[in-house]
Amino acid sequence: MNTASSGEPPSRDEAPRGDAAPGRARAWARGSNHVGMRQFNERVVLQAIRVQGSCSKAEIARRTHLTAQTVQQIIGRLEADGLVVKQGRVRGRIGQPSVPMALNPDGAYAIGLTIGRRNAEVLLVDFCAKVRRRLNVEYAFPDPDTLFQRIEDMVSSLLDELGPVQSQLLCGIGVAAPLSLEAWQGLLGFESQARAWQGIDIRARVEQMSGMPVRFIKDTSAACVAELVVGRGHDTRDFLYLFMDTFIGGGLVLNNQLHVGLHGNAGAVGSLPLRLAVPGQSERPAQLLGVASMHQLQAAYRQAGLDPLAWRDQRALQAPWHEHTQRWMESAADAIALAIHNVSCLLDIDNVIMDGSFSEPLRDALLARLPGAMDGYDWQGVVRPRIHAGAVGADARALGAALLPLYAEFMPSPELFLKALR
Repeated sequence: MNTASSGEPPSRDEAPRGDAAPGRARAWARGSNHVGMRQFNERVVLQAIRVQGSCSKAEIARRTHLTAQTVQQIIGRLEADGLVVKQGRVRGRIGQPSVPMALNPDGAYAIGLTIGRRNAEVLLVDFCAKVRRRLNVEYAFPDPDTLFQRIEDMVSSLLDELGPVQSQLLCGIGVAAPLSLEAWQGLLGFESQARAWQGIDIRARVEQMSGMPVRFIKDTSAACVAELVVGRGHDTRDFLYLFMDTFIGGGLVLNNQLHVGLHGNAGAVGSLPLRLAVPGQSERPAQLLGVASMHQLQAAYRQAGLDPLAWRDQRALQAPWHEHTQRWMESAADAIALAIHNVSCLLDIDNVIMDGSFSEPLRDALLARLPGAMDGYDWQGVVRPRIHAGAVGADARALGAALLPLYAEFMPSPELFLKALR
């Protein structure tokens, strides 16, 4: 996942791909045995191990089309560099016992940072994409100077915890944030504070503050990356990804590849209109994010004198919050169903994956309403997609951001990233 160092979101050719869909050949990168391909081939081997979880040298050679001798040499170098480790011998098969190789969790680290309209979170992620530590800060709406100071403190805390030796294994920082943090603040009531974010280059500020290489991606695209790499992306070739937070947003995966679009904003379902514009009327149609976002549910709780953060846990489906949750789910499901229908007509996708920072019970309750809401639309001439729950959860945005520097450092050329062998 080789995003540009300038901080622009990755183009379609620069994004990671996941495994092929069920029934298709499993996706693998193909190596080369030519001189001068040492680093690329090392990355191909690492990716083969990452996809499989662990595998023998013979299996790696078969999957990557590298010779057994080349794989033997590469594994030796990767083991010496602390990037892979041997696992216990596997016996009981024909021939000599095999020794599977696995990624070393302590082989490298990355930091994932997500900046949202209500909170910021920093994750320390290891080489196996596991979260080692998380720190966060919440706010009504972020003040830039205050927030960047808090981020600097949190990053420093993670570096102190790693220590001077392991800190040398840090690949960099991935940042996930809305492309327009100042937008839609009329809905939140923070229009004056939002103006402070106009013209701020978030990537540049974090890079200057940390002294590390920083890569930037839209927050919901980052969440989609996490789902693609460590979630359902291993089993789903094409999908629309929906992420629920303060506002609903999305990402788009086509042919196992994150598609970000010309301006890095593909999958921006939150901006989809919910009705036709009426000629002569000055009022524009409402957008999806104005109906199907956690902001509306929080507002309903707050107006009823209830804890507005109950959507994060089981209270959302319990009295006295439940009646407000039910009303919100009815309108949200109808609006999301319309968005899914429109996207399906345009892109002919088979799957929709929904996740968010809300509780799993609330997510599942909303998902249960979608089939009925989708029944309200005419599906003649278009394939109705399957709906799935995401597998990553609230960590998706920051985890996806952390994967950016890890993949840029250790994964093969994006052109061949998990490319299916023919």
